Amino acid sequence: MTDLTSLTLAEALDGMEKKQFSSAELTEAFIAAIDKANPHLNAFVVTTPEKARAQAKASDEKRAAGTAGPLEGAPLGIKDLFCTEGVRTTACSGILGEFTPTYESTVSGQLFRDGAVMLGKLNMDEFAMGSSNETSHFGPVVSPWRRGNEDSKLTPGGSSGGSASAVAADLCLGATATDTGGSIRQPAAFTGTVGIKPTYGRCSRWGIVAFASSLDQAGPIAKTVEDSAILLQSMAGHDPKDSTSLTNALPDFRAATKRSIKGMKIGVPEEYRVDGMPAEIEALWQQGIEWAKSAGAEIVPISLKHTKYALPTYYIVAPAEASSNLARYDGMRYGARVAGRDLNGTYENTRAAGFGAEVQRRILIGTYVLSAGYYDAYYLRAQKVRQRIAQDFRDAFERVDAILTPATPSAAFALGEKGDDPVAMYLNDIFTVTANLAGLPALALPAAVDANGLPLGLQVIGKALDEESVFAVSAELERAAGFRAKAAKWWV
Repeated sequence: MTDLTSLTLAEALDGMEKKQFSSAELTEAFIAAIDKANPHLNAFVVTTPEKARAQAKASDEKRAAGTAGPLEGAPLGIKDLFCTEGVRTTACSGILGEFTPTYESTVSGQLFRDGAVMLGKLNMDEFAMGSSNETSHFGPVVSPWRRGNEDSKLTPGGSSGGSASAVAADLCLGATATDTGGSIRQPAAFTGTVGIKPTYGRCSRWGIVAFASSLDQAGPIAKTVEDSAILLQSMAGHDPKDSTSLTNALPDFRAATKRSIKGMKIGVPEEYRVDGMPAEIEALWQQGIEWAKSAGAEIVPISLKHTKYALPTYYIVAPAEASSNLARYDGMRYGARVAGRDLNGTYENTRAAGFGAEVQRRILIGTYVLSAGYYDAYYLRAQKVRQRIAQDFRDAFERVDAILTPATPSAAFALGEKGDDPVAMYLNDIFTVTANLAGLPALALPAAVDANGLPLGLQVIGKALDEESVFAVSAELERAAGFRAKAAKWWV
């Protein structure tokens, strides 16, 4: 029998439907794979084998009874930012200690409603703050990929590094992730997987530990564009518990992956050519343009003139919202507590011991830009620039149906290579933050490997609520690229 863990989500669902194997067999294969790989990759911070076995048994019974859901029996990983009933949820921060929710996040709950099986909780940058998964309280995640003949441990990207590493290493069929400035798309590009950040509001944020509320959005990381569409179908939908949740009806995302892009207009923004961008990234972008042309799309040069201000804008808005959201972690209500001489001392000791260095840095930046005398000069001005960035996209989408750009400015780098330079680390988000600031859907897909054999990705950005066009263009590029490279399972 084919190695069950190497199947795509679509193949696994089809195999179970045809009774080629059961969810119990599939789940056992993933549990064994995790046991073997996780000591080397550190992708899972909690494993739930008994819960997975119980869910798989129930799924097999449902399938036998003819009442299978859309994801019936599919083993998935859940990013540690999603609250899971009865399973520890810490956002990979020391300040949440052993916090175990008594409720389920809307997104994970909908996946389980549709039959998914939970293998465990996935590692991530602390409170989703990072681009390399090195800020986790539980240690860094290691990518299953290797650079040339080196033994250097590579980053899987961040903050959803555990999700990306687990999917790339065949430790789950797919995973939940979140994207505040690129935290789905950058890890996907680094690991040869597919990740989509949907339109802001498509997926409920209820039960997801908040980083920056106006930017955070849940989405899947999967092996193929089709798999990501299948997962998003279950993850998305209106939730009355989230005031930012959209009421719009969901289209058939999977069907969109089969659509032709003939006659579509695809924009190419000049501003995404940045100084120092490797020639391989530029060459891949040009190849993507040629693939789109060959499929019958028209390429339209466009201008997103405020793009150069996106990164500084993001790194004002996101820390400002984080400093407000993280004020709730004071050692009083849940998580860790470090006693002090008085109430203020307890607050100070708890937050000093519980938050890591990167989270403390962003809280300080956020508090500074929101403080009296600086609010107008920084935060208010950043919000005005954010509106200009969004208007650039609105103007562009009057002329085009989708936008094609690189996903990242480089391939994956080694753990520790950029740890001492926060600015260099922040530059990893240069191609992705604009979609968050404008609330637009954007997908990263693998399309080539560099000279060292590491994946490189393209990004497709769509207009608000038009994930269908994003999926259509991405699936066409995926077919043209024929990306088949896999990470060598060096831990086996």
